[in-house]
Amino acid sequence: MRLILGLLKGAVVGGALGYGAYAAGLTGGFHWITYGLIGAFVGLLAGRPIWSHVADKSSTVWTAVLKGIFGYGVAVGLYALVAKAWGGFNLSLAGETRNLYDWQFILGGGIGALWGAFVEMDDAPAKQKKQPKQLAE
Repeated sequence: MRLILGLLKGAVVGGALGYGAYAAGLTGGFHWITYGLIGAFVGLLAGRPIWSHVADKSSTVWTAVLKGIFGYGVAVGLYALVAKAWGGFNLSLAGETRNLYDWQFILGGGIGALWGAFVEMDDAPAKQKKQPKQLAE
């Protein structure tokens, strides 16, 4: 269940940020920033979100911050694999043909879904072992 939740969270955040970049016309060199921010925001929001760490006195905010920083690198790395190593492929949508990485809401949603699923599974709460009942003496 957490895997599906992480996929959904990441896809929604990645798709929304990607659509914002697409609508703003951020192309070319902005892809590095766009996909990096997608990874960072998914890292901050998936798993235990940053506000749950702020509210919990026994937790630290740095866990969410590190997920965000590492997510920036992971998302940029995945973009580099698709765009530079693989070269991407052309995709036609609504009568317009572009390379996959130029449809930021599609690739951003995919990258966000992958990173969100990983973070959600990694940040799952540990299962508590039931303690045997103590007999009163």
